[in-house]
Parts: sequence; structure tokens; C-alpha cells
Amino acid sequence: MAWLTGVVLAALTVWLVVGYGFLDYANTDSKPALYRYLWTAHGWLYFVYLIVGVDLCFRMRLSVWRTLGILLAGTIPFASFFADSWVHKYAKTRDAESLEA
Repeated sequence: MAWLTGVVLAALTVWLVVGYGFLDYANTDSKPALYRYLWTAHGWLYFVYLIVGVDLCFRMRLSVWRTLGILLAGTIPFASFFADSWVHKYAKTRDAESLEA
């Protein structure tokens, strides 16, 4: 979910910068329909990301601050990729430590 949400948000962010910076979307109401649909899709994907993220954090018994960091990463362009990488590394090291014990 982190990758899916992150890719859609990253594409929309690039589209936003290009659209308002170079295509002058600010002075017109004629944005492509796909642009609006992708923002709606991101909203629903982020909702699913929140559910999956909370479930993952409960299962891994992460602190409240780490949980909030993971959940907020879905709202910042490209941050969900870093959050996913951190959770993956954290889970691998935690599993390795539990196998050694």
C-alpha cells in the first residue's frame, strides 16, 4: 500500500507542479478528468493505507510516534517509500533478533 499510494501521490505532485507551473491550470477550470480521478483514487488509497498501517503497527507493537510517522508518510510526496523501507529493515532486524534468542 505504501508503494501504491506513494506512486499515485508522486505522479500527482509532478502533474501539479507541471500543470500550475507551465500549463497555467490556475487561470482555467479545464483540468483533465484523469487529474481529478487520480486525486480521488489517492484519497481512497490513503484510507486503505491508514487501515493497513495501523494494523501493521499494532502487530509489530510500534510506539505511538512511529505509528504516526508511518501514517503521515502517506501525505508527503515520496515519504511513503522511505517509511516502507524503514519498516522493512526494522522488521528484518527484529525477526533476526527473535531467531537468535
